[in-house]
Amino acid sequence: MPNLNDLTALCLPTGSRLAADETDCRLSLSLEGQPLLALRLNRGPELHVQLEQRFSRPEGQALWAACYWLFARNPDCQRLVWQLQEVPDEAVFSGLLIPTPVNGQYHCERTLFWQLPQPWLGHSLTGSYPQQMLITDGKRHPRRPVKPRGEVYQRFDARLGARVSLRTLDIEQDLVRFNRWQNSPRVASFWQEEGSLEQHRQYLSKLEADPHTLTLIGCFDDQPFAYFEAYWAREDRIAPFYEAGDYDRGIHMLVGEENHRGPHKVASWLSALVHYLFLDDPRTQRVVAEPRADNAKMIGYMQEQRFHCEKEFDFPHKRAALMVLGRERFFDRCALA
Repeated sequence: MPNLNDLTALCLPTGSRLAADETDCRLSLSLEGQPLLALRLNRGPELHVQLEQRFSRPEGQALWAACYWLFARNPDCQRLVWQLQEVPDEAVFSGLLIPTPVNGQYHCERTLFWQLPQPWLGHSLTGSYPQQMLITDGKRHPRRPVKPRGEVYQRFDARLGARVSLRTLDIEQDLVRFNRWQNSPRVASFWQEEGSLEQHRQYLSKLEADPHTLTLIGCFDDQPFAYFEAYWAREDRIAPFYEAGDYDRGIHMLVGEENHRGPHKVASWLSALVHYLFLDDPRTQRVVAEPRADNAKMIGYMQEQRFHCEKEFDFPHKRAALMVLGRERFFDRCALA
């Protein structure tokens, strides 16, 4: 894994390259080789940032890039204290910067920064999908939006030095890969979904037609390595076992490629998956999972990402652990970099 202290560039989801020349007291940023802004830094219990020069890029974009760089550079930094001569309207309206009682001073809070949906999401967020309550199979729940297609999330993981992304599963493109993963003895011992190509085509086709489940492929640097199912908990079999909120999301997780196993990889993809689900609908307050209660390794990985085990319970096919992560807990002292 790269040393974050040695960072000289970050790749943005748009494909642009953010580069820096940084010392203890100064930071100059450029985007695609074009100067972006120059800052004076005062390092103490909090990092104070003073804008010295901004070049031709839009102000909101330049300020966001600087906050991203400084937070990625130091994952322990929780707040940036900005000193600006002019009111940064766009940054204030978006929630990037928060005005303080001190004239010209603004805070950028890590816990808010990582809740801003762009540029991480693969589509423009125009607001929450309107709510209309329905009853499906005796379960009352909101009408769900049409499921997206293609890449839905991307982020350069500064700790891993790789781009982590999520795209929707394409049956024709991913069937053989999914079949190989499910027939791996390691995966089959937990998923119990081994079978033929035709059986797996039927399995995925059923989920594709199900409005409550979204099937996803996880990629590192565009190379598929994992399969995820994200589901709305109110309509799922988990709902009777806890008090599911209208917008709670649940996850099933499968890492298929052996070379992408390990705690540092899990920390990257699991945080990305949860980040996407919290950004996808701001009304989602919890992400839940129900791994097998004896899957100590996966439960341990989830606890490292701030999930907690609320209880154990019995599904018809397994003894499960109810793992829960709340929105506030995820974004509080957010560990994304």
